[in-house]
Amino acid sequence: MRDDESTRAARLLDAQAKAERLFAEIEARGLVAAGEGERAVSDRVRDLANELFGTTRHWHKRIVRSGPNTLKPYKENPPDRVIGADDIVFADFGPIFEEYEADFGRTFVLGDDPVKHRLRNDLPTLFAAGKRFFESEPEITGKRLYAEVQRLATEAGWELGGWHAGHLVGEFPHEKIDGADVESYITVDNDTPLRRTDKAGRRCHWILEIHLVDRERGFGGFYEELLTL
Repeated sequence: MRDDESTRAARLLDAQAKAERLFAEIEARGLVAAGEGERAVSDRVRDLANELFGTTRHWHKRIVRSGPNTLKPYKENPPDRVIGADDIVFADFGPIFEEYEADFGRTFVLGDDPVKHRLRNDLPTLFAAGKRFFESEPEITGKRLYAEVQRLATEAGWELGGWHAGHLVGEFPHEKIDGADVESYITVDNDTPLRRTDKAGRRCHWILEIHLVDRERGFGGFYEELLTL
């Protein structure tokens, strides 16, 4: 039996709350540290999710990227890299909690580089501005929101690092609802309203993700969480 919409929303929020706690523990335990390989950090985060919540499944590949690897969009698979003492690092995880997907990303800065710190600090600011814009337009499309996120990034002095700025999220696996259709993404080619039902008749819930890059300096940062709740 399918969950009703209020239960779905509550479970998505609960999944995100668990992901937020996971990331707080990543920072508290110092898992992102100089001298550690990206893959090793990813494996420790996987083990931590299991320790905290009994989570053993992730609906998308686990990502920890540092330095120049932070320029790469999701679909690329750069070689494993050892984190440096003055690096910027981001983590992007999609743990499954009680059959509901979380998708959560944050950026960590090691060292005192002021530009890297500015980038990390701009990420939540741009996310909040994008969410306010979404909330201000009842009929907003994926194309319209992507354009606004791109504008915000440019205004702040950064570029967007990928072809989309978010995607559907829901019961695992949400990919089977809409596959790889462009309507599943917040992207320039999506002219459909974000506030709609999916092919299974359920309310669409969205993740907003902000991937900012500075190609000249050779690094980027990442931030994502629920947009619609």
